[in-house]
Amino acid sequence: MRALRILLIVTIVLGGLFVIADRVAVGFAEDEAAERLRANEGLAATPDVSIKGFPFLTQVAGGELDEVEVGIKNYEADTSAGTGDASDGAPAKIRIDNLTAHMRGVAFSSGYSSAKAASATGTATISYAELLKAAKAEPVDVTSGVTAQVVGLSDGGNGKIKVEVEATVLGRKLPRPVSVLSTVRVKGDTVEVQADSLPNLGVQLAEDKVRLITDFQQKIDGLPGGIRLDRVEAAADGVDIGVKGSDVDLVG
Repeated sequence: MRALRILLIVTIVLGGLFVIADRVAVGFAEDEAAERLRANEGLAATPDVSIKGFPFLTQVAGGELDEVEVGIKNYEADTSAGTGDASDGAPAKIRIDNLTAHMRGVAFSSGYSSAKAASATGTATISYAELLKAAKAEPVDVTSGVTAQVVGLSDGGNGKIKVEVEATVLGRKLPRPVSVLSTVRVKGDTVEVQADSLPNLGVQLAEDKVRLITDFQQKIDGLPGGIRLDRVEAAADGVDIGVKGSDVDLVG
């Protein structure tokens, strides 16, 4: 019995040491991956990297991690449509808030210089203030004597965006902005906003002329690791986007 008790104590101690070693190793790996991701993507701040699954050391021995979660607070994505104020020739940017990606089947090289996920899904938010930059920022001549511009975007309920249009008709500014509900969708790598109906500006206007103001789009390039837009929906503080990808580069 004494020998069995000693064996049990030794087993518990070794098990505890293994768990400690495993957690220390995963913490080191998370910090290293986060720093490399920051450098590779040119991020202003170090992202959060969380390696899921236990034990970590057996996953390392197999050369593949079950799941890795990456969180980036403020990601500056390129907009090759050029809808910014990048007068210096630099690519226009759009800020994406709280980008979280769940990567599965992450295989890495022996020297940890590269890591690639078999698949990835995630979510993020583009604020209405950021999306407004894609709309017409200056008044546009809709027809003779009529100018208009989008001055506000907000949640319209039921997955719609409320678009507020300010107009001047024959030299007189309308007393308040006119609002319309718009549908938002993803088409390829572009977020598109299209009015469900046309705003009443008090004069008869051709639909294509009005839609020059109400309808707009924002192309989004260069998401981390090669993930891409998948879906989009209007929400309280902005548009919630879903992203996905395969063979996604986490490091390297």
